[in-house]
Amino acid sequence: MKSPDGLANHDCSAKSVRITGKGNKQRRCPLWPTTLEQLRRLAGERPAEAHLFMNRRGEPLTRYGVHTLVERYIVKLRSSVPSLQAKRVSPHIIRHTTASHLLQAGVDINTIRAWLGHASLNTTNIYAETDLATKKRALATLERGRTPRTIGRWNQPDVMAFLRAL
Repeated sequence: MKSPDGLANHDCSAKSVRITGKGNKQRRCPLWPTTLEQLRRLAGERPAEAHLFMNRRGEPLTRYGVHTLVERYIVKLRSSVPSLQAKRVSPHIIRHTTASHLLQAGVDINTIRAWLGHASLNTTNIYAETDLATKKRALATLERGRTPRTIGRWNQPDVMAFLRAL
């Protein structure tokens, strides 16, 4: 990730940052104002094209470096957060969880696909495993504003007659 001074301002209100992902794939990700503020503090006086996250040798942090950092922090957190004892946490799990939360919040799958940088919607569908809470919300959406009469049931003899007429 480059320093936040190199942020794009596409719609005058939303800021984004350019991220280089796996295979040197470039994409822009939007930022919340509080995230932007923290990144600017972290970047200090670095030039716009300088890398933001560096390893101890002053080189850009790799995805393996990010994985190692997450592992180290999880080891520290496990003593104070017992629920993490049996959980495997990695950058990919965090990415998967974020995609799932976006989906549960009602963000359409194609927007999530673009956000994650997937070329194919089939790849993103892996994240779209629907949980019970999402299913309940979908059912409640169907029931909202409808009476039992408008929901109704299929009258199987009529359906069978229709199918025979085909």
